[in-house]
Amino acid sequence: MLQMGDEGLYFSAVFLLVMLGTRSAVGASLLTAFLYVFMVMFRFPPVPADQASRVLRPRALSGGVPVVAHRGGSHDAPENTLAAIREASRNGATGVELDLSFTADGIPILMHDETVDRTTNGSGPVSKLQLVQLKRLDAAARHRLKDKFSVERVPTLQEAVQECIKHQLTIFFDVKEQPDKAASVLHELYKKFPVLYNSSIVTSFEPKVIYKMRQTDPNVVTALTHRPWRLSRFGDGTPRSLSTWGQLWTGVLDILLDWAHHHILWKLCGVSAILVQKDFMSLDYVQFWAERGVEVVGWTVNTAVEKDFYQNLLKIGYITDSLLEDCESHY
Repeated sequence: MLQMGDEGLYFSAVFLLVMLGTRSAVGASLLTAFLYVFMVMFRFPPVPADQASRVLRPRALSGGVPVVAHRGGSHDAPENTLAAIREASRNGATGVELDLSFTADGIPILMHDETVDRTTNGSGPVSKLQLVQLKRLDAAARHRLKDKFSVERVPTLQEAVQECIKHQLTIFFDVKEQPDKAASVLHELYKKFPVLYNSSIVTSFEPKVIYKMRQTDPNVVTALTHRPWRLSRFGDGTPRSLSTWGQLWTGVLDILLDWAHHHILWKLCGVSAILVQKDFMSLDYVQFWAERGVEVVGWTVNTAVEKDFYQNLLKIGYITDSLLEDCESHY
């Protein structure tokens, strides 16, 4: 059952808003009751706290906070490659964040963008290229250290997982789309490599992805990724829409989405953590989630000053593009 307290306040607010909008106490009562019953019946409980802690706090026994290499550490090595995983381990990361994508023939691989243009010497949408075509590409071709990492191949998801297990790295699987397919593939991977239940987490900006993952395998540790104003602004802060009405409308949607993340979606999905963009982090924010039993992880933390803030004041894990030096954020 839902705990009373915050939930009672939230549903009271829903009741008042609906009643003000409809001027019907009966209608407001019925809708509020429906939402409450929906939450009770269809929410997923989080995984056990000790399991979540093994995934999210792998350095708890040795001190320090977890440090996760973003896309394997995209500043230090070609992103989403086996070389990046090895480099992250060598540089002291406790885990790596990896982006799941699918080839034209349905093979799960690592790739952040919808196309291969930015990171390889090839061109075209990932979804239009077969694995054999992708394997011919050099995933280090456009990296700043391409001379050091000559000819890196685009890895399959299984190849990457085996490399992470070999180096005892926690894996943050980032899923952007195709929730049904992603959940099915990951479920099979967890069955093949049971160690993943205690050494990996599935994350996504999309609640439907996380909900589907919990529905497919409720024993998987999951997290929602969140950046306030994501619908109305790009990662660098520039507006997505050039029209005033477009900005206003997406701004309203952002406010609603932010409220839903903090009051409904996390409980509905039963997440163990929330991954939040670094500019919106504070001690109060960490405490807000700690009171709800949810771990907070910041991204993308790329300067020594920011890392010190996370390690010594916030005392929470963070995701970074580099374990070696300050660098610009990659959106």
